[in-house]
Amino acid sequence: MQFGLLLPGGDGRPIKIYKEKAGSLLISGAKGRRERQKKKVILEFFWLFFSCYKVEYLVEKVFTIASCDAAEPWQLGFQDAATPVMQGIIDLHHDIFFFLILILVFVLWMLVRALWHFNHGRNPIPQRIVHGTTIEIIWTIFPSIILMFIAIPSFALLYSMDEVVVNPAITIKAIGHQWYWTYEYSDYNSSDEQSLTFDSYMIPEDDLEVGQLRLLEVDNRVVVPAKTHLRLIIASADVLHSWAVPSLGVKCDAVPGRLNQTSILVQREGVCYGQCSEICGTNHAFMPIAVEAVSFEDYASWASNRLS
Repeated sequence: MQFGLLLPGGDGRPIKIYKEKAGSLLISGAKGRRERQKKKVILEFFWLFFSCYKVEYLVEKVFTIASCDAAEPWQLGFQDAATPVMQGIIDLHHDIFFFLILILVFVLWMLVRALWHFNHGRNPIPQRIVHGTTIEIIWTIFPSIILMFIAIPSFALLYSMDEVVVNPAITIKAIGHQWYWTYEYSDYNSSDEQSLTFDSYMIPEDDLEVGQLRLLEVDNRVVVPAKTHLRLIIASADVLHSWAVPSLGVKCDAVPGRLNQTSILVQREGVCYGQCSEICGTNHAFMPIAVEAVSFEDYASWASNRLS
């Protein structure tokens, strides 16, 4: 006795398919479904991969509200970059954030997919996988490639930050005190009578004018020319301090008995605010930094007025 399936033919007559043929048909159908499911998984993965950049762009646009050279209430994101170094820091942050979102989305996708397809109701008897050469090679090589894409711009930025200008146009020395800064324009110190040195104190809250920033405004700003290579020499007269201005991408420790130096190139005019970033005593929070970038003509006029 033969068992088979009766399927309608093209001419309306039934076609007998024996059990062996029916079994092969079912097997080929299962293989086809697995192939389609595999293609679907691959397409979902690539869709998630290429959509990660859009997610990063949306997160940046929605949550980045900082748009000035000073801290804002409830600020998320960086301040506007005023130097190439700070622009490089922001770009590196965005690049790493892209890979972070990529990894986060992929891991969540794998976790949800595993919970959905391999729960007890769907697979009462789970399949045991001891090892897999292909997947082990993939999860070793793929993170290495990601680290390479992160390391190359990171090392380039680090070396550019450590580079010191050989022949700067202006050299400024910043000396930290408890709790104020002293600035010395060494290029103009021809004698004790003619020197460009001044102290910079925070303006008390009661003396602030309209538009001035609390805890950030000073009585004497550091005036520098825009689009000019500058060298900063930073030291301390008492305890550890740190000269930090986020918009300039500068954070350099002031150590007693030691001179640290860094270079900046302010690309636009404006006022950039910062603060001491090393706990230095009771009034650590009250020694701000204000750097005003002006045109070279305005800087020359300011320097001549200071020297006269």
